[in-house]
Amino acid sequence: MRMLALERDGWACVQCGERRGLEVDHVQPVKTHPELSFSLGNLQCLCGKCHARKTRIEIGLGQIDPKREAWKKLVKDLQKPNEHKGKEHA
Repeated sequence: MRMLALERDGWACVQCGERRGLEVDHVQPVKTHPELSFSLGNLQCLCGKCHARKTRIEIGLGQIDPKREAWKKLVKDLQKPNEHKGKEHA
């Protein structure tokens, strides 16, 4: 089932598109939906970060502070132009 889910999702995280560190996650937790344990439709590929975020919400810790998420996105976006500069000079 894991391989079928990976192939179906194009070997990428369905949340962010990351291709490394993939985990196959149950959309509906097995604890509350044991009948969906082996259902391909209940599986999705997530990277470690997205899987941790989903688990955090499921166990009741809630979302990470939106301001922190915005800051992380800003820093990531600011790094992107620098990545391209190095490639242009190569």
